[in-house]
Amino acid sequence: AMKSGGTQLKLIMTFQNYGQALFKPMKQTREQETPPDFFYFSDYERHNAEIAAFHLDRQVKQICIKRKVEILILDFRRVPPVAGRLVNMTREIRDVTRDKKLWRTFFISPANNICFYGECSYYCSTEHALCGKPDQIEGSLAAFLPDLSLAKRKTWRNPWRRSYHKRKKAEWEVDPDYCEEVKQTPPYDSGTRILDIMDMTVFDFLMGNMDRHHYETFEKFGNETFIIHLDNGRGFGKYSHDELSILVPLNQCCRIRKSTYLRLQLLAKEEYKLSLLMKESLLKDKIAPILYQPHLEAMDRRLRIVLKAVSDCIEKDGYDNVVENDFNTDVNTVTTER
Repeated sequence: AMKSGGTQLKLIMTFQNYGQALFKPMKQTREQETPPDFFYFSDYERHNAEIAAFHLDRQVKQICIKRKVEILILDFRRVPPVAGRLVNMTREIRDVTRDKKLWRTFFISPANNICFYGECSYYCSTEHALCGKPDQIEGSLAAFLPDLSLAKRKTWRNPWRRSYHKRKKAEWEVDPDYCEEVKQTPPYDSGTRILDIMDMTVFDFLMGNMDRHHYETFEKFGNETFIIHLDNGRGFGKYSHDELSILVPLNQCCRIRKSTYLRLQLLAKEEYKLSLLMKESLLKDKIAPILYQPHLEAMDRRLRIVLKAVSDCIEKDGYDNVVENDFNTDVNTVTTER
């Protein structure tokens, strides 16, 4: 069935054991870049970006040949599991769907390929149809979060949300002191939420994702929670351009977790190079290779830009005012006392 909401076509796939996953079909080839005249809000959603985002975000357990140690990438672990799959559009979508609206959009192209386009706000037309070869199509499958009846979620407007307008600018784009205003507003005036935003900022900048208008948290934990990094399909659109405006929250607030900062420094070292770890991790996916090599190289370049931004903040405000020590020393104290 088609998933309601959102601007582009997504399908809810139900398995024989009644489990479900969100399917985003392939719209672009690996080497295609977002056209330069596209606005961020009309960019394509890429299935491979969803897969790559999961690998970038998670803890990756693998053996480094030289040192035989466990290697981590960002270790945020805030993206639900995503994997690539090759789907038979005839047998696994058209012939089993109960969604009449979806079924009616299937057709056979002049090249004898099975195609469909569904219903959505953008790119759901015959001209933008999704076609198989002849009926096989790549896509990403994302695990569903627990049902809302079990784990209610709260949706928050990102303070650094873009205007989503062709001519207007958002407040943060014109006010260099915007972060001071944010830090006085709940939930950013206490707890770790502002640091979570900084983690998300780094995550999005490495991917080139400009489309972070809202985010979600689990309601049960109140402000003692974490941000769920959902909907990353507009990342990895351009490898030849670094969108510096994504880093504005970090530049304005000059705050970062110590654990995040140390991880980024590690990933900048030659033996733990971000692009190499990502490439190795992504090879495990069934539709590998996931990212075009220039995208991997772009991540190394962007990592250096992030570290330079943190370094500039430290020079301006001092290490202790920028880098938040998030390591739990109380645990060691308790252990010692016992």
